[in-house]
Amino acid sequence: MTAQHQTVEALLRQNHEWAAERVRHDAEYFSRLAAIQTPKFLWIGCSDSRVPANQITGTEPGEIFVHRNVANLVVHTDLNVLSVLEFAIGQLKVEHIIVCGHYGCGGVAAAMTRQSYGGVLNKWLRNIKDVYRLHEPALLACAEGEARARLLVELTVREQVLNLAKTATLQRSWRADHRPTLHGWVYGLEDGLIKPLLTMEPGHDLHEIYQYENL
Repeated sequence: MTAQHQTVEALLRQNHEWAAERVRHDAEYFSRLAAIQTPKFLWIGCSDSRVPANQITGTEPGEIFVHRNVANLVVHTDLNVLSVLEFAIGQLKVEHIIVCGHYGCGGVAAAMTRQSYGGVLNKWLRNIKDVYRLHEPALLACAEGEARARLLVELTVREQVLNLAKTATLQRSWRADHRPTLHGWVYGLEDGLIKPLLTMEPGHDLHEIYQYENL
């Protein structure tokens, strides 16, 4: 049965089959998961159903703390992502935060057009349009079409990693605990491979206007 023809009942049936299979292989699998959550990684990824964090990294539930939204954005007014960030750093003590975009991102493609997608979505995609404006010379120097869209995907990831570093939550943890390290990745739908773009170590030298002194 293809994903397009799945029913809600089929999903529930497959859940029972999956749970039973887990227990057959490891009787204490779920009891261990229920007892503790100690992931070392926070994953900020796209909501695209083709980019599931655990599957593409070969990890088990409990190993990655995951936040997903349209086009994997870190927006300074988004209480959702900021709450996840604060919980991951302050409570889970994660050591790495990964922003993972993907080539062929529909959100990035939509932001490259002048089409209106409605009030809320327009506001969200404006964050990507800002990345386009900021890096317009490099984008215009790139061939139109897929190549330019791929470059904007990469530039968007880079800006989201920088947005993480701009937060007081992140800077406070860098100073107090020398963690987490930030990573920008892009996933290829066409080959299933992850391309690392950048790594930002604790204490990275931000422009001084973004650095908080009284943390």
